Amino acid sequence: MSSALVWFRRDLRSFDHAALYHALRAADRVYCAFVFDTEILDALPGRCDRRVDFIHAAVVELDAALRQLAQQAGAAGGGLIVRHGRADEEIPRLASELGIAMVFANRDYEPAAIARDGRVSAALAQAGVGFADFKDQVIFERDEVLSQSGQPYSVFTPYSKAWLKQLDDFQVRAYPVEKHAAALTAPPAGRGVPTLADIGFSASDLDALRLPTGMRGGRSLFEDFRGRIGRYQRARDFPAVKGVSYLSAHLRFGTVSIRELAGHAWREGGAGAETWLKELIWRDFYQMILWHRPDVVDHAFRPEYEAIRWDEAPALFEAWRQARTGYPLVDAAMRQLSSSGYMHNRLRMVTASFLTKDLGVDWRLGERHFAELLLDYDLAANNGGWQWAASTGCDAQPWFRIFNPVTQSEKFDPEGKFIRRYLPELARVPDKFIHAPWKMGGIDQSVAGVRIGVDYPAPVVDHAEARERTLARFGVLARG
Repeated sequence: MSSALVWFRRDLRSFDHAALYHALRAADRVYCAFVFDTEILDALPGRCDRRVDFIHAAVVELDAALRQLAQQAGAAGGGLIVRHGRADEEIPRLASELGIAMVFANRDYEPAAIARDGRVSAALAQAGVGFADFKDQVIFERDEVLSQSGQPYSVFTPYSKAWLKQLDDFQVRAYPVEKHAAALTAPPAGRGVPTLADIGFSASDLDALRLPTGMRGGRSLFEDFRGRIGRYQRARDFPAVKGVSYLSAHLRFGTVSIRELAGHAWREGGAGAETWLKELIWRDFYQMILWHRPDVVDHAFRPEYEAIRWDEAPALFEAWRQARTGYPLVDAAMRQLSSSGYMHNRLRMVTASFLTKDLGVDWRLGERHFAELLLDYDLAANNGGWQWAASTGCDAQPWFRIFNPVTQSEKFDPEGKFIRRYLPELARVPDKFIHAPWKMGGIDQSVAGVRIGVDYPAPVVDHAEARERTLARFGVLARG
């Protein structure tokens, strides 16, 4: 074909990119575009959002990288056309303006994205323009990994075994975009990448958080993790230790390649790499679940758990949101989330379990709070994680297994380093009280410089009593 348009979305990189590769091979001239979609942006809670800042930085880098890619191929093209508006209007309009024969994109499995792509495809078809999409953000998608009876898995372990059995070199092979980059075409003159202010946003504290952005940021984090991956299995559950990859935001926005990451872990082998690969398989698993069961966005995966009667407890929910529960590990985790847009994975389980099992609050409220604040927010993973913790999801934590927030704290932050980092008011609390500071007597509180109930809250609930309420809540359903 004469010309094509590559529509970038959650795949903000110029290398190992399925849609870009197929477009470059198929067309003589390839334009590249990104849309700051107002349908998404207008729904955000504020005009200062770390995710928009992260995306903007990645788009700026992608624009430069595409120009460099074309230059290295001996072409004068490259660059990114950036629009601000509804994507389902801007992409068909852009295709018309440029005389495009086909639009290429990588698949998104979220219900709203599927609906959007359907509208775009229909509008393009009316204009005689084709639309082609490709697998890119997962290793196996949709119905590629099925049980022997041809049904989607709802339990992770057999899915993981089938996933690994199907994995081969082809599935993790990079798309050689560079070989065909001469087809990259320069954007129309007169428009560059808009500033954050141009799209109605202001800069966040992303720079102060020292999270590297874009493809270069993803590369630097991955290179750092490669040297630590052997320790991943042992270190991943301890939030005060540098044990995880910190690549979640880069996976979310596609500034790294899932094929490169999974391929490295698969070939590296060993306990650390194999454990990390399982985390990547969980990511595929939840994307598969969301595609087969889009109703999980607002409903329990297991329909019988829709009958659970959660407590109406706005004061307790606010205490959880504001990191004022009186349980130090929970509160430190919630402060990490609000101050950085990130939360360690172990702590996501702890805080979700606390909200649903200790406070008796509907998992949907917690899921939405995380959706507002997480820089790496991914609907499939966030929904899956929350339903796992609430025992309403696929392969979820059994309802009668309830995290004890003090025991979790003692096990995974034994010296209280993480707690003290985010709760400086507890900095002088002795180790023997750091996980349950309400057990300190008056003299100990004076020595530590903290008054429980004044400087730091007393527990909003008693865990043992809350546990019994949760067992009763689910037990009624189980007996019914």
